[in-house]
Amino acid sequence: MFEIISLKNGLENVQGFFCGGLNCGLRPNTEQGDLAFIRSEVPCLVTATYTTNKFCAAPIKHAKRYGEIFESDFVLINAKNANAMTGKKGVEDIEEILGSLPIKALNPLMSSTGVIGYRLPKDKIINGIKRFDFNSKDSNALATSIMTTDKFKKELCFKVTLEDGSSFTIAAVAKGAGMINPAMATMLCFIATDAKVPKEDIRELLVEAVNDSFNKISVDGDTSTNDTVLLMSNGLSGAYDKEAFRVALKRVTFELAMMILRDGEGANKVVAFEVIGAKNDEEAKRAAVNLSNSLLVKTALFGADPNWGRIASTIGASEIECNEEKLVIYYDDLIVYSKEYPELDKEREEKAYKIMNQDSFKIKCDLGLGEGRYIAYGCDLSYEYVKINAEYRT
Repeated sequence: MFEIISLKNGLENVQGFFCGGLNCGLRPNTEQGDLAFIRSEVPCLVTATYTTNKFCAAPIKHAKRYGEIFESDFVLINAKNANAMTGKKGVEDIEEILGSLPIKALNPLMSSTGVIGYRLPKDKIINGIKRFDFNSKDSNALATSIMTTDKFKKELCFKVTLEDGSSFTIAAVAKGAGMINPAMATMLCFIATDAKVPKEDIRELLVEAVNDSFNKISVDGDTSTNDTVLLMSNGLSGAYDKEAFRVALKRVTFELAMMILRDGEGANKVVAFEVIGAKNDEEAKRAAVNLSNSLLVKTALFGADPNWGRIASTIGASEIECNEEKLVIYYDDLIVYSKEYPELDKEREEKAYKIMNQDSFKIKCDLGLGEGRYIAYGCDLSYEYVKINAEYRT
């Protein structure tokens, strides 16, 4: 048995970790930070998952040199510039920047978010690094400095007490609001723990957690060049239990994923798309993901239009086995389509409309063909999304 409690703030709670952020001039005319760091006082065991975009950014190319599991004690993060599509020079710029660190760092890493296609303003970043207090514990500055179109910061922390009385802490910070697709969803996430996670467990547990969280959300179906989820374990608590850590890590990643959906650019609603009764899990996943990505479905969600035809059409276009006589579609617990109820009467349409005006609800589709099931998460698509992305560089 174990107990998990929530702590205020984020990484500043974790033993042996330091963090902070400041403005180095990447965001002009504002006090909001644009450069941040995470540092551990001892080497950490590190693993990460990255974007599936073939044009992965320079920071990912640089980090992959260390392998799937490695040691590091320092991460530098910048906003406003993705350092993507910058070729070999982009990686060389990272090496020069990290080479300027005024402290000793083991296998230092860099992560970036922002506009694609521009090289990093090295002088601004290097001058900003000189102003860091590397012994600070300011998770608020870290969380706000890595934001781009985010409307609110995303950080959390849990303390896990094990049956023998020992305990560890796990915390995370993330950014993400747009270009979110279930293919290592577009975002940055940095997870720090003082649990003593063994090398044989760390990657397995991170991949499992990411697949059950970030890989199940969609804002707009686009996949960025910079997606990164990084897990750092410094082991300073001396405590560890695999099942307790698995549960805590999954809670961290899932809650952050839901924060990203709620912050989806212009989003008003978070919707779960559950597909059951599919021929197999893979076909259920394909249908659920297509529902979470469909622009027609998203716009119907925005307008609270109980048009189940868009749901059925998207499933049918998913190239999976399906049968209209077996299909049943629910909005929460309300049947909006089945063989017995092929048309919405006035009473059920009014009930469906009320459900769709909620901040969150579930659309469940029972294909009636087998045991396959999967759940994906999405949001509506509003006028504000178009405005934000039309003006992204300005």
